[in-house]
Amino acid sequence: MTALTAAGLDALGNEVGRPSYDRTAVRPGIVHFGVGGFHRAHQAMYLDQLMNDGKALGWGIVGVGVLPQDRRMYDVLHAQDCLYTLVVKYPDGTLEPRVIGSIVDYLFAPDDPSAVLDRMVDPGTRIVSLTITEGGYHVNQVTGELDASDPGLAADLRPGAVPGSVFGFLVEALARRRAAGVAPFTVMSCDNIPGNGHVAKKMLTSFARLKDPELADWIAAEVRFPNCMVDRITPVTADSDRAALAERFGVEDGWPVVCEPFTQWVLEDDFGGDRPPYEDVGVQLVEDVEPYELMKLRLLNASHQALCYLGYLAGYRYAHEVCQDKLFVDFLLGYMANEGAPTLPPVPGVDLDRYQHQLIERFANPEVRDTLARLCAESSDRIPKWLLPVVREQLAAGREIGRSVLVVASWARYAEGVDEQGQPIEVVDRLRDKLVERAQHNRDDPLVFISDPDLFGDLASNEQFVTQYKAALKSLHEIGARATLEAL
Repeated sequence: MTALTAAGLDALGNEVGRPSYDRTAVRPGIVHFGVGGFHRAHQAMYLDQLMNDGKALGWGIVGVGVLPQDRRMYDVLHAQDCLYTLVVKYPDGTLEPRVIGSIVDYLFAPDDPSAVLDRMVDPGTRIVSLTITEGGYHVNQVTGELDASDPGLAADLRPGAVPGSVFGFLVEALARRRAAGVAPFTVMSCDNIPGNGHVAKKMLTSFARLKDPELADWIAAEVRFPNCMVDRITPVTADSDRAALAERFGVEDGWPVVCEPFTQWVLEDDFGGDRPPYEDVGVQLVEDVEPYELMKLRLLNASHQALCYLGYLAGYRYAHEVCQDKLFVDFLLGYMANEGAPTLPPVPGVDLDRYQHQLIERFANPEVRDTLARLCAESSDRIPKWLLPVVREQLAAGREIGRSVLVVASWARYAEGVDEQGQPIEVVDRLRDKLVERAQHNRDDPLVFISDPDLFGDLASNEQFVTQYKAALKSLHEIGARATLEAL
């Protein structure tokens, strides 16, 4: 057994890939907020590939955690010299482990906010990237404007406040760079939000305007916010993943990352200064990301929502179980072909039919073991962005919405907190209490769940949507998820 540290790299077996570059020669160039599994399986992996090719050594990543639960990542990464193992899981059971070295430091903001600001203000930092989840942008789901009611944002708006939120750090760092005559960094959102760069710019500028309107104007004019689409299924690391890495490869890693073989990154080439040569490792640099991101959000992400609640209610617990069931596969392909895909613009270089079937193959990978509980989490940030736009466009065009409506109804049924076997469901959502309280009244008031204008806008007053929603919810209550799909 070899503990994962810089000193122990040479002791790893030949089956384990490792950095071929001198990590002491890597200099920080990127600050990243939200170092979770996805960032480590995706953006950090691409940079590590570049560094292994002798490139981008001036683009080391300094991770930042702002939430209390991020302390564990700080502890693990610092114990391992910021190294971790990325394990690619193939459908045939093959595991491909590689130690990633592109993260050079990790800062826990609550302990030392000054260190975070110093790194962000340093002229060597040219990109600040984000994977802060859909909810981290504080968007009112209906108006599309900044929701400044978050306590963290409110605290950061007080005069002289030490930043505590991601937005607080971004605005303060940009203000200091402006005052010092240092060019602004590029803000690169990597979250699953349509037009993520546009959203980041709008929300951050709106927040800055509440503090300093002149600074907000400067940010709007000078800071670049490229859009991008990111894709790689990265389930939560399980104890069994740590055990497999130790038993099969002799690597003791406190927090490895597991992922599927597929990876994609489509990035708008819109940076304020220089950037890593991402195109050299397969990143698609394009002028317009929107067709790709809509494809991913409305086919992949929305299909995850289409399978997770119904699958959970039917008794499944993993995505691959659902996608090895023909009934569910037919439902997912039907949603993609008849409801999701018709709302998409042409996607350059992509065969959409092949893409849809490839998604089923990816979801069905039994080695990834992506839990339905993970896919069901934070639905209030996901359904309004990924699925409801499909519903609205289909309604406007006079096309079918039946499968999408059933997904919404299955979310409402899931939020009741009890499955079809009478077992409790742990609903994980930032709006959990409100959602569960509403869902408790689904049987006596079938429109109560969709009557929240902050999530559903005016859909509760659309006769076609309401009629199909009530029928779907009634069916889920009376005959269950599987029989409802069979009837559909």
